[in-house]
Amino acid sequence: MESIILLVLMFGLLYFFMIRPENKRKKEAENLRNSLTVGDEITSIGGITGTVCAVKDSTIVIETGADRVRIELTKWAVSSKNGQEAGKK
Repeated sequence: MESIILLVLMFGLLYFFMIRPENKRKKEAENLRNSLTVGDEITSIGGITGTVCAVKDSTIVIETGADRVRIELTKWAVSSKNGQEAGKK
């Protein structure tokens, strides 16, 4: 009986300390990526920085550099917006 209680307690702790915070970070990152608008400054997971020029369903177009090069990225490749990391407030 005690081993069952201990096992349930361990799964509860695993959920509250590992699974729940990770799901919360994923949800916040998804909200950040879905809230992108034209004019936002972003950084990609590859370190590319630029300003959003167009937003499509699953991609964005950013303008980077002084020569105004345009690059199309998938939304999941966005790491941060205006200096905020995805998953952090």
